[in-house]
Amino acid sequence: MLEAPPSELDVFTGLFTQQEPLPEEAIAAAIEVMRSGRLHRYNTQAGEVSQAALLESEYAAYQGSKYALACASGGAALQISLRALSLPAGSGVLTNAFTLAPVPGAIAAAGHRPVLVEITPDLTLDLDDLGRKAEASGAKVLMLSHMRGHLTDMDRLMEIADARGLTVIEDCAHTMGATWAGVKSGNHGHAACFSTQTYKHINSGEGGLLTSDDPDFMARAIILSGSYMLYERHGAAPESSHFKCARLNSPNTSSRMDNLRAAVLRPQLRQLDNAIERWNARYSALAEVLGGSDQVRLPVRARDGVFVGSSLQFMRSGIAGAEARAFLDRCAARGVELKWFGADEPAGFTSTHKSWQYMEAQSLPATDAILRGLFDIRLPLTFSPDDCRMIGRIIVESL
Repeated sequence: MLEAPPSELDVFTGLFTQQEPLPEEAIAAAIEVMRSGRLHRYNTQAGEVSQAALLESEYAAYQGSKYALACASGGAALQISLRALSLPAGSGVLTNAFTLAPVPGAIAAAGHRPVLVEITPDLTLDLDDLGRKAEASGAKVLMLSHMRGHLTDMDRLMEIADARGLTVIEDCAHTMGATWAGVKSGNHGHAACFSTQTYKHINSGEGGLLTSDDPDFMARAIILSGSYMLYERHGAAPESSHFKCARLNSPNTSSRMDNLRAAVLRPQLRQLDNAIERWNARYSALAEVLGGSDQVRLPVRARDGVFVGSSLQFMRSGIAGAEARAFLDRCAARGVELKWFGADEPAGFTSTHKSWQYMEAQSLPATDAILRGLFDIRLPLTFSPDDCRMIGRIIVESL
């Protein structure tokens, strides 16, 4: 049981899992779909364009990509992207050692072998280790996770990828709307995968999007998602000639998004840039308070990157297991919910490579040292900047 804090200390009363309500326009669109009874994306009348197809065309336009596919989840988008590459079974696929479980999970579920790459103290991919691991493993695909919105130097990364013949799939679950040197996150590699799960940047409870400029790749992805022979009903699909082989050679994985989720996402997409400004104001308010403490270190954000501050991470070096748990308890007693990546056991959404025992164990000393002192906090838009300043003061005082 957590001890109650002394009465003179601030206690935060907000909920870290409480998102903003859906826009009224999204609610009205959902009701219209429910009244129609036609939730399945291909249940359309002659001349009608489904909500899922409309979302695909609008997301492709927002992202600046030629093609977009609406999927059942971000993890489904990751799996489909790997399957659409038609890799030999058991291929090595490089990815960040610091990411969330759906990324290595997608690699394993697609029948391949995760090869984990060390991270830097700023929580980005260690590009020197990437080169070493690519050479040692012979892997030809990098599933790059922009974990918690931290953008690697994409110019240098793509130089390495091009030199080594690596195909890059970007996991943009935490960078929808972010940019690197003016280019949208997801537009550097061969394809990009996005999530619309509740804690991401647009909210359909569960859902995902896959984008690419490669027509043959996207034809395979659309058939894989479960289009049957209805691929011409997609909103941002290649011309039908690109489906000639894919339509008979790609398995149906039934990973489609439905019209109800697409309907609630479309209005949110139109508001996304405004939401990003609001997230970043909250991030700045919290970072300003934490940055004034000599007990924590914030990751340095690259100047070329424009991130989305929907969460914040900080490090405290040298913290031991019992001390870290006591710190978490002190914060929790004052209403601040932190996640810790240094725990021995996974908790909630938080896990590390040592818990992914379906794959071969790998030595990652640099990543392990960083994760031991790494803490994570969500910043829902239901919090105000003043709320975030209070949260920052509670964290600093609890240290």
